[in-house]
Amino acid sequence: MAISIRSSRPSDIPRSFDIWRSAVVATHDFLTPEDFAAIEVLVRDHYLPVAEFLIAADENDRALGFMGMTGAQIDSLFVHADARGAGVGRRLVEHAVSLHPVLTVDVNEQNASGAGFYQRLGFKPVGRSPVDDAGRPYPLLHLRRG
Repeated sequence: MAISIRSSRPSDIPRSFDIWRSAVVATHDFLTPEDFAAIEVLVRDHYLPVAEFLIAADENDRALGFMGMTGAQIDSLFVHADARGAGVGRRLVEHAVSLHPVLTVDVNEQNASGAGFYQRLGFKPVGRSPVDDAGRPYPLLHLRRG
């Protein structure tokens, strides 16, 4: 599969929400239904409409995944469940490395597939928080590459 990286466009928002939702359902089984519902509203109504992303798209320009960054910090990286294991996330991280040789990312400790993904790409643990950024009981691993 040919994967290209491009900047997000407003027309990507509905597909990005589908990507986010399918990825979270596939990897975040530790979230309570209430927390999932609350986060879903925040992502749909407050994050996706205003943030800029890098989009990983297939040969038909259909978004398969997206990544948000603040400087050299990966803020978000989600791949549609149907495209997991196809190199989409790796391609996004490789693009980020081309922009910033030293990268950081936080990943939910309970998201074993996400933590393993980053560790396979050379990220090492540099810290841990007992709660997520909103104070919910989902510990974060702080990872660094480079």
